[in-house]
Amino acid sequence: MEKLIRPIYQERASQRNTLGILMIEKKFNHSASTDTFDVILLVIAKDTDYPFFIKHYSYEYQKAGLYIVNEQKLNEWLLLGTNRKVIDWVLNGKVLFDRNEYIEGLRRQLLEFPEQERQLKMGIEFAKLIRRYTDGKVFLETDQLLDAYNHVVHALHHLARLTVIEQGFHPEVTVWNQVKQIDAQIYKLYKELVESEEPLDKRLELLFLASEFLIHSRVPSGSAHLLKILKQKEGAWSIGEIASHPELQVYSVDLVIMLEYLVDKHFLAIQEVPTKGQNIFHRYYMVVDHP
Repeated sequence: MEKLIRPIYQERASQRNTLGILMIEKKFNHSASTDTFDVILLVIAKDTDYPFFIKHYSYEYQKAGLYIVNEQKLNEWLLLGTNRKVIDWVLNGKVLFDRNEYIEGLRRQLLEFPEQERQLKMGIEFAKLIRRYTDGKVFLETDQLLDAYNHVVHALHHLARLTVIEQGFHPEVTVWNQVKQIDAQIYKLYKELVESEEPLDKRLELLFLASEFLIHSRVPSGSAHLLKILKQKEGAWSIGEIASHPELQVYSVDLVIMLEYLVDKHFLAIQEVPTKGQNIFHRYYMVVDHP
């Protein structure tokens, strides 16, 4: 494998726009972190024709993957958590090339995990959590038990990731190993869901009740980023103004369900603004000041 990867990374290291190269080796027979490949080379570039592309290589009975990503796409992955393996790759990969200590600075930033970045990540996880919990509850109420089960599993995963971020850590691919050390209550809920011998409907009813309390306790941390943005101007916001705000577009399709949850929990209030139609009002949102 050494014969295979050396000329590949040496070629990339010689290119001016290459910022850093990391090598990630498979640790187990079926390692999820490398998609079963024996080795991954992650090349971070300043500019590329495509934000991200992959090449695969084989040598005798081994296989290697070359991942080339530009700086903008990498930062998006790290900020939004849309490629969970990358955090592990950046933090734990072997540095083969590091132009002007770029990777060292990236690692330092990840480990420091600034407050503003944490708030955004918590907001995204909280919005996804509310979506899964709300949709799952509807499925439970209509006796769609397998769909309800699927959604509550995802809801617990988002709750687990939110809890890890609250403690100042990046969620890993094996997030439940982290949660086991951080919050035994959430870990116990997950174990009860997947291991209990109770009938599925009974398990789900108990899980949704317990989850409701845990979710409500996360409202201050999960909504901090969104509420901070909404406090930037006086008065109420239209949904169009909220959805088009550059810092809130990352919430995507989960934004509306999160807003309505915050209205229900009295963190947001509704202001009705008259339209030209009789008894028809625009629905505006404004932050409720809590003592």
